[in-house]
Amino acid sequence: MRTDDEIKRDVEEELRRDPDLDGADIAVAVKDSVVTLAGFARSYGQRHQAEQDAKRVAGVMGLANDIEVRLPIINRRTDPDIAREAVAALRGELPHGAGRIRVVARDGRLTLEGEVESSYQRQRAESALRRIRGLKGITNLIAVVPESGRSTTRYR
Repeated sequence: MRTDDEIKRDVEEELRRDPDLDGADIAVAVKDSVVTLAGFARSYGQRHQAEQDAKRVAGVMGLANDIEVRLPIINRRTDPDIAREAVAALRGELPHGAGRIRVVARDGRLTLEGEVESSYQRQRAESALRRIRGLKGITNLIAVVPESGRSTTRYR
């Protein structure tokens, strides 16, 4: 079993080696194999990437991502702009399933609602939005409902 100090050292090294992150803005704490990331990122994508980097380290049993997204002024956008880009990204990524997903934008954060047929589609929907400029966070509430679980009753 790895010690907390070894895990902390390896997470910090993983963050430092990632060319898409500024690891100096992220603090790492480890207690009982649970990693806490704190600090600031310049985009939601960077926040998510730091989480993925930490999860790759051997011995990490849990993770708390407390990184705050602080957008540079040039990347700040209105909620309607973010929502429109999110809808366009979903249509491009899931052309047959995007109509069953709703996007709600509030304070730079997106909430995804609706239904898809597989976990893969649910994950694809979220990943299609991670690089939207001005995005601070995503809450994915999309339910997975296999085609066999849908009602076949049609109303006219």
